Amino acid sequence: MTMDQIHRIAFVRIARAALGWSDTIVQRWLPHGKRIGAEWVSRNPTRDDRRPGSFKVNLSTGAWADFATGDAGADLVSLAAYLFQLKQGEAALRVAHMLGADRYDR
Repeated sequence: MTMDQIHRIAFVRIARAALGWSDTIVQRWLPHGKRIGAEWVSRNPTRDDRRPGSFKVNLSTGAWADFATGDAGADLVSLAAYLFQLKQGEAALRVAHMLGADRYDR
């Protein structure tokens, strides 16, 4: 048995924990953006995006989208996976580590 078969990654709990730190997280990951209402508006650092506007993160839900490319996700874990080119599991573990949150469901 692998470790993942013994302990399942706590995706939902990690994503919820990240929401409590959404302002801090987006400022760290997308430092050239700004808050507009309940959204963080930034350039997309994964492409040659010259102006902020089409890349947005909802700070209340964690949902994000690049409206210019159609890339989108439902939470800050998927945003980490997208920005840092990680698999979802690896992104969840890194976000949990960053937050000091428990990584696994038991």
